[in-house]
Amino acid sequence: MSLTDRIAAAQRIRTSQDAAPSADSGTTAPSSARAARTVTEPETHRDPFGEVKRIVHASLVEALGPKLYDAHMTQTELEQQVHIALQNSLADAEQPMSSVDRARMSQEIADDILGYGPLEPLLRDPDLTEVMVNAFDSIYVERSGKLVKTDAAFNDESHLRRTIDKIVSKIGRRVDETSPMVDARLPDGSRVNAIIPPLALDGSKLTIRKFSEDPFTVEDLIRFGSLSRSAAQLLEACVRGRLNILVSGGTGAGKTTTLNVLSSFIPEDERIVTIEDAAELRLSQDHVLRLESRPSNIEGKGEVSIRDLVKNSLRMRPDRIVVGEIRDAAALDMLQAMNTGHDGSISTLHANTPRDALSRLETMVLMAGMDLPIRAIREQVSSAVDLIIQQTRLKDGTRRITAITEIVGMEGDIITTQDVFLFDYSAGTNEHGKFQGHLKSMGLRPRFLEHLTDHGVHVDPAVFSSAGLK
Repeated sequence: MSLTDRIAAAQRIRTSQDAAPSADSGTTAPSSARAARTVTEPETHRDPFGEVKRIVHASLVEALGPKLYDAHMTQTELEQQVHIALQNSLADAEQPMSSVDRARMSQEIADDILGYGPLEPLLRDPDLTEVMVNAFDSIYVERSGKLVKTDAAFNDESHLRRTIDKIVSKIGRRVDETSPMVDARLPDGSRVNAIIPPLALDGSKLTIRKFSEDPFTVEDLIRFGSLSRSAAQLLEACVRGRLNILVSGGTGAGKTTTLNVLSSFIPEDERIVTIEDAAELRLSQDHVLRLESRPSNIEGKGEVSIRDLVKNSLRMRPDRIVVGEIRDAAALDMLQAMNTGHDGSISTLHANTPRDALSRLETMVLMAGMDLPIRAIREQVSSAVDLIIQQTRLKDGTRRITAITEIVGMEGDIITTQDVFLFDYSAGTNEHGKFQGHLKSMGLRPRFLEHLTDHGVHVDPAVFSSAGLK
């Protein structure tokens, strides 16, 4: 049977099914039932050209064959080959359709072969910050801090699994029954997490945290209301003055974005080593050495942890060490580095408050298996860390810096802190539920100003006034 005959047969079957009377009344189903069916059925069932797309897709893959995996072919050349073969396959189909439908079908098939199928339009949308695939036919996105369900869907579970494999294989990682969880990244640095059965009971799950094509700058954060201009000037001085800084916050609070902005303040003439689980940081400086951890292979060997990379980075003559996130015993090595001449280091960790961040650091140091007394650990922390920046995702969906806290020192067995800036929750919310507060100075001059002066960095006293900088 020719391609045209197969398409025509498929269309006749669909037409007869749509026109079939209901079993109860002998008449066509009411419009409300059809509407309900439209809401619950996957995208492929709603698409009148679904069968045509599948046939053309199969024909296209058969026509191109090994060219799709030719390592010597550039992405531009591959795209040209796909679009030429796609137009030929659509022409052979002889399926009557409008120019709009033909363009849409052409784009969807090209996205599936060259990109990530139904995720491609979502990844191209600059207003989306997160894409969450709960099942092959259930995809949510985050827009302006709110979760919204989309009409996009994969054909089936195997289609979703192929897309996950395509993402993770590009950076040399794998996901299968023996290793059903994986962290990866897209070419633009967007963070990817995938988990598949048997750990995911209702089918594979995929979460993509998108990053802007152009990294956010400090001016962007001021415009978004994430921090004030006074706080921004202080943070720039702290980075240039080589203070050790931790960015603390919950999941999705914007820690990596803030880390990127802080790293942009590092002078161009310094050698920077970045260490991450999946490379997400995009620094603008020229002298940047990017390191990425590696999971174990199928035999359980070959793992290179963040802790291993931190140890190795000390032999690379770094001026600055930037760690994407501290989550385990690497905390001890990071504190040692901060205390042995590698000042000006920056990292992130998960915690709800600056005080919780200090407690988590203690816990992670104990994970190293060293039998250290708590007081010794706290002395290491108080002498190593100078500043904690607390990042919070508020209930209205906005991401704000809610505290800039100085580590003052030790009083007995307790690490003492001092809030330099705090978010003003007392301002309440407006009629739309948006928080109206902003980051306010506490009117206190931090003790690290002397350290900044020693490094030739001066801070305008107006930064610490209640009015702040204009």
